[in-house]
Formats: sequence, structure tokens, C-alpha cells
Amino acid sequence: MPTMTHLLTFALISFLVIVIPGPSVLFTVGRALTVGRREALLTVAGNAMGAYIQIIAVALGAGTLVQTSLLAFNAVKWAGAAYLVFLGIQAIRHRRRMSEMLAAGHPSARPGRVMADGFVVGVTNPKTIVFFLAALPQVVDPASGHAVTQMLALGSVFPAIALLSDSVWALLAGTARNWFAQSPRRMAAIGGAGGLAMVSVGVTLAATGRRE
Repeated sequence: MPTMTHLLTFALISFLVIVIPGPSVLFTVGRALTVGRREALLTVAGNAMGAYIQIIAVALGAGTLVQTSLLAFNAVKWAGAAYLVFLGIQAIRHRRRMSEMLAAGHPSARPGRVMADGFVVGVTNPKTIVFFLAALPQVVDPASGHAVTQMLALGSVFPAIALLSDSVWALLAGTARNWFAQSPRRMAAIGGAGGLAMVSVGVTLAATGRRE
């Protein structure tokens, strides 16, 4: 098992990476604005699960392929970016339906589907894979052995912190959405803005982090 020092070190590094608003935060805010707090919180949970799948892959060595292969890295990056753009476009297309669904009291999608959206974004985020590849080996105690077990234990800290931090963003954005929900026109506008935010995150992700 990892030492307390290594655990606290990785927790601090993870916290600093997570609290700085990035694609995950913007995606969460976009979801909160388009479909509400409940769906945004489910998205956060799915995103955290996707991040832990990355940790498992890194711990087992599969993540090394992404680090060393430009093709693999870009494939993961473009898959995640394309899915974000797709979700954003869907939100923009259906922005005028949100007031009707809100008035009828029906959720915009099933919980499992909403969590799956977050999971796909989390598991295809190449930036977190690179972070895990860079950070996890540095905090493993070689003398203790069981490196894979240590990485899995240490890695669980990251999604736990992300779950708490992103949930705060989801609640704040969802609260702001309630005011917009009082007017169909404002609701359509905020739905379009949330969708545009998700598209922007996808485009930014696709355009950055290139490795030659």
C-alpha cells in the first residue's frame, strides 16, 4: 500500500490540477446549463468513473501506448473532442424543447444515458492520461512493492476529488439555470450557450495538446 506521504502528495497535485477550470469543469457547467443540476451531477459521476478507467489502464501499462504513440494519442483526443462537439450540437438543436420538458417535469434523458455521456468524455480525455502517466509513477514507493496496487489506490484519490469539485460547479451552474428557466426565451438562450460551451471545449481539445 502507498505511504501516507505519497498519498498526500498525489492528492495535493490532483487538487491543483482539478480546481483550475478546464475541459471537465466547462463540460459540467455546460451540462448543468442545458439539462439541469441532476443531470450535471450524474455527468460528473460518469466522468469520474471514466477517469478511473484511465488510471487502471495506466497502472496496467496500457496507457504507455498513448504516451509513446502519436497515432494512439490523437485517436483518443479526437474521439473525446468529437463526442463533446456532438453533445454541444445536440444541446443547441434542442434548446427550445427544454422549457417544455421542464414544465412537464420530465428529465431530458435517462440517468444511465447521462452518466454514459460523462463516462465517454472522462475515459477519452488524453490530458488526464498524460497527467496520470507523469504523476502516478513519481509517487509510488518502489520499496513497498506491488506498484500496480499502489497506483490503483493512489489513483482513486483523483476521481474522488474531481467528484466533489465538479459537483460544486454543477450545483452553482444549475442554480443559475433556475432563474433562466422562468422564461422560455431565456431558457432557450442558456441552452444554446451551454451547447456552445461544450462545442468550444471539444474544438479546444482537438486543437491543443498536439505532439510531434
